[in-house]
Amino acid sequence: MDTQGLKAFLAVAEQHSFSAAGEQLHLTQSAVSKRIQQLEQQLNTLLFDRHNRTVSLTEAGFALLPKARQILDLVADTELRLMNLDGEVSGLLSMATSHHIGLHRLPPLLREFTARYPAAQLNLSFMGSERAYHAVSLRQVELALTTLEENHHSADSIESTPLWQDEMVCVCAPDHPLSRKQGLTLSDLAEVPAILPQPDTITFQLIEQVFSHNGLKLNAPMPTNFLETIKMMVSVGIGWSMLPASMMDKQLHALPWPAQPVTRKLGLIHLRKRTLSNAAAALIRLLKQE
Repeated sequence: MDTQGLKAFLAVAEQHSFSAAGEQLHLTQSAVSKRIQQLEQQLNTLLFDRHNRTVSLTEAGFALLPKARQILDLVADTELRLMNLDGEVSGLLSMATSHHIGLHRLPPLLREFTARYPAAQLNLSFMGSERAYHAVSLRQVELALTTLEENHHSADSIESTPLWQDEMVCVCAPDHPLSRKQGLTLSDLAEVPAILPQPDTITFQLIEQVFSHNGLKLNAPMPTNFLETIKMMVSVGIGWSMLPASMMDKQLHALPWPAQPVTRKLGLIHLRKRTLSNAAAALIRLLKQE
């Protein structure tokens, strides 16, 4: 079994589509199909049931899935160990970050990293917290800087390092009716549109839990993961939000939050058992020096 065939197999298993797998691997659909056919011929068994528009794993495919991941992980770790022997900080470092961290925390760090290690190349992807955890789990990125969840379902396989802490402030526009409300309650907030990140983010889940524990439902009609966009929408009076205290200025009015304080931890995640590249190790050292 060659590794290219196994990579194609994992991509199709994840995407449930030959064409989507091709996009992920930057290959044509026919190239992906050919690799799967060759792998099935080598194993003398069908790995996928083909449907009209999707595919699903056969029993043999399900049996191969964990082994394929183990084989590719072993090959990748072995290659990295050999590359790391010379101690040079070089090569491609794939990394994910949230927009807020990328805009407000990373620039000085990345400036220092690129100055110190010019032979290293950064491939930076912006994504929400849940997607970042998923990307790390699937080895699509080596590192991610994101909002941390203490009891994430992949906590056993992922190493997390807290780096920063965001105290969240309930805000609205200075001229919004909420700014004049006396004795603000969660029920009052539930009746007004909340401008929040998307539901698959840890930030949204932290806030949503407060309301659900009090038997209330959030009214969040326009989710967006850009905190700067959220700030703009709040500042023009569209609704209220919870934003990091560091974003407070005269465009926003701080509301008394009628519940336990909401704090989110920001930090670094990577696979616990993955061999890190020299570039990743160098970046982690810089992060921990902050």
